[in-house]
Amino acid sequence: MKILLIMILTFTLSFAKVYYSKVEPYEIRDISSNVLGLVLFIDEDMIGKKLGSKPYIRIDDELDVKELGFIEDKLEYLQDIVKVNEEVLLNLENSIQRKRENYKRIEELKFKSTVEKDREYHELISSENQYLNTQKEILNLKVQIADLKLRQAQLLRDVKDKSLKNEGFILYEILVKTGQVVNISTPLAKVADVSKAKLSIYLDESDVAGAKEKVVYINGEKTSYKISRLLKIADAKNISKYLAQIIIDSPKLFSKLATIELKDK
Repeated sequence: MKILLIMILTFTLSFAKVYYSKVEPYEIRDISSNVLGLVLFIDEDMIGKKLGSKPYIRIDDELDVKELGFIEDKLEYLQDIVKVNEEVLLNLENSIQRKRENYKRIEELKFKSTVEKDREYHELISSENQYLNTQKEILNLKVQIADLKLRQAQLLRDVKDKSLKNEGFILYEILVKTGQVVNISTPLAKVADVSKAKLSIYLDESDVAGAKEKVVYINGEKTSYKISRLLKIADAKNISKYLAQIIIDSPKLFSKLATIELKDK
């Protein structure tokens, strides 16, 4: 009985399904423009190489840099004006306090005429209005400063987005030319993450259950890899098939065809 069981198991394993998959980069990312501008520079020599800190595409940022300089100057001036107004506010506060005290004193004095009392009162109200106007001016200045800081942040991001780097990725393809004007969402390049690789296979419904526990054989050799991703929704193109992916170490050469078998332990 045991011999028969072993023979059946061996027969089943020997006829395990063989899948074919191309060794692909872990991710191929489409890079689109976040900005509007003229393409000034493209480093086509970097195609197929690992990107570093130097940009491989540069979009014109001259006006952005100039505007940033003007904004920095304007922010400095506005902040100085706010400081001056805050000092004025402090002086007005002290003056108002004195005027309130003076008005209270003369208000009860019977020998002071109504005209004199009214004059003191109007001076007090005038100072209080001046205080409120100065407060209002400070608030308006702070709103302007906040708007300028938002514009400054937008320009800083635009300048950064006009020098494409994508450090650590392999430059797979450049999709624009020098002298081309790009808009927001214009495709610029494709880059690949080759720190790892992936193998994609499509399983039948009957093979989905327990697939993640299967032993993965690649090119006939047993590996320690497991199915990393398993979609339990049928694929749109491969009808009634379910996508499974195996994440593996990065090979020396991508796009080679590999055979994959899923076997029981």
